[in-house]
Parts: sequence; C-alpha cells; structure tokens
Amino acid sequence: MHQNIEIKAKSSNQEEIRVILKSKSADFKGIDHQIDTYFKINVGRLKLREGKIENYLIHYQREDKAGPKQSNVILFKSEPKSTLKKLLTTALGVLVVVDKKREIYFIDNVKFHIDTVTDLGEFIEIEAIDSDGSIGSDKLLEQCKHYLDLFNIPKDNLISGSYSDLLLQK
Repeated sequence: MHQNIEIKAKSSNQEEIRVILKSKSADFKGIDHQIDTYFKINVGRLKLREGKIENYLIHYQREDKAGPKQSNVILFKSEPKSTLKKLLTTALGVLVVVDKKREIYFIDNVKFHIDTVTDLGEFIEIEAIDSDGSIGSDKLLEQCKHYLDLFNIPKDNLISGSYSDLLLQK
C-alpha cells in the first residue's frame, strides 16, 4: 500500500500545462487509452484499469473533498485480456465504466495526468506519491499545492469525487 495526496480539477488550459511540464523536463510516459471499470463494493472504490501503459486492479480509499486529499491505494498488476474482469463483474457487478484518454507525466515522485474523459470533458490530476513511507504527507501536500499554483488552477475547478462519481451524477 502507498500513500498519495492528489488533486483533480476541470481543466481549460491543458496546452499551457503541457508547456509548463515540458519546461520542467517532465518525463512523458505516453498517451494511454484507459477503460476503468468500477465495481460495486462496500468500502472505498475498486476499479480495473485496462490500458496500453497501465493495467491494474486498484482499490483506494479517499475522502471526497475538493482540493488536496489523501488516498490510500493498493495496486495489483493485472494482465491484459485476463479473466479478472469477468470474475469481478460476475462476483460484484459493475457500478460504472470510465473511458478516457490520458497523458502521463512524472517529475520525481509527482505524477501528472492530462485527461479527456468521454461524456465529462477535460481534466488535470496531480498525484504526489509516497510509495515507501519516506516522504510523508506534509511534503506530499506541499508538492500538490506547488503544482496547483504553478498550473494556475482556480479553486472553483477542483473536484471532490472521482470520474465515476461524476458519471453517476449525470
């Protein structure tokens, strides 16, 4: 399990964010077409991410509030085209499916997603990641706030929930 502090926001300045990331020598990992299938569970969120770059079963618990929020994440590397999706669908049932195009960047331990989500629009995510407990939540929060300011993201654009929540509200 690792700890994240993360921010999700509506984005109308994705090109400016790309320019800033490039100017900071961000490590561009590529563009991934991801299908996130969320399953019906009682605690937290469980999703199967199927993409060309990232393939994981992800369970996370996160407070639903706008702005920086802590997320406790457990990742399980999954194999594309495995029977895992069928197993989970049969056992738990599907809550919602999120279809997105995601650009993935890293600067040190901070991961950036520039997302275009089907039926929702354009977003930016900032995830400060502490994978081994060596960074601490104060530093993670400081990193998130730094990039929030650098990207000039208005407070009104911050989103409290997940893409799944936004789709379920439609």
